[in-house]
Amino acid sequence: MIKVMIADDQELIRDSLKIVLEQNGDMQVSALASDGQECLDLIEQDRPDVILMDVRMPEVDGVQATRIIKEKYPQVSIIILTTFDDDEYVFNALKYGASGYMLKGVSVSELSNAIRTVASGGAMINPEVVTKVVKLFSQMAKKGGSASTVETLGGAELFSRTERNIALLVGHGLSNKEIADQLSLSEGTVRNGLSSVLSKLGLRDRTQLAIWAVQTGLAAEAVEK
Repeated sequence: MIKVMIADDQELIRDSLKIVLEQNGDMQVSALASDGQECLDLIEQDRPDVILMDVRMPEVDGVQATRIIKEKYPQVSIIILTTFDDDEYVFNALKYGASGYMLKGVSVSELSNAIRTVASGGAMINPEVVTKVVKLFSQMAKKGGSASTVETLGGAELFSRTERNIALLVGHGLSNKEIADQLSLSEGTVRNGLSSVLSKLGLRDRTQLAIWAVQTGLAAEAVEK
C-alpha cells in the first residue's frame, strides 16, 4: 500500500484528489495539508511514501517544503503538482530533490502511474514540461553550476568512461546524434551506452537520466577525454 500525503491550499483540490486516488486499491491518502508548514508538521507522524506538493502555498511554499523534507526524510518521494509550469519552480523543485513535476491537468491514470513510479524510486515529469526541463538542464550545465544536494555521484562509479560521458551529455539535453558527434562515436554505440547506463541505474528513460545527472552534479562535470 502506497501512503500518499496531499499538500494543497485549496480544499476542493485536496478532497477531490483524495477521492480519486483512493479508487486505486494500492493507494491510501493518509494525510491532507493546507500549506507547506502543515505538511512539515504532519510528516513527523504520518511518514508518507509520496507527497503531492502544490507550489504556491502560504506560510511555506512547495519548493521550500520540498527542500526541508528531502533534507530530513530523503526516502520520501515528492511530486510537485501545480497549475504553473514556471521555469524557476521546475528548476528548484528538481534541484531540491523532487522526483517529479506534473501539471494539475493530467489524467487520474497518469497521476496514479506517476505516484507508483516515484514510490518505486523512479522519476516522472509531465510530457508538457519535459522540453522546458531539458532546456533548464542545458543552461545550468553551460554555466558550470551544480544543482546537486548530493555529496557523491552515487552510481557513476559503475560506469565506463564512455557511459559516464554519455550520461553527462544527456544531462546537457543533447540528442544521441549530438552526443555521437561530440564524443566521436557512432550513434549505435551511444544507444548501447545509454541503454547500459539506464539499466545500471534502474531508470526508465533519458528524461529520468537527465534529472539524475543534474541532481547528482554529474551534468556540471567535464567530459573525460
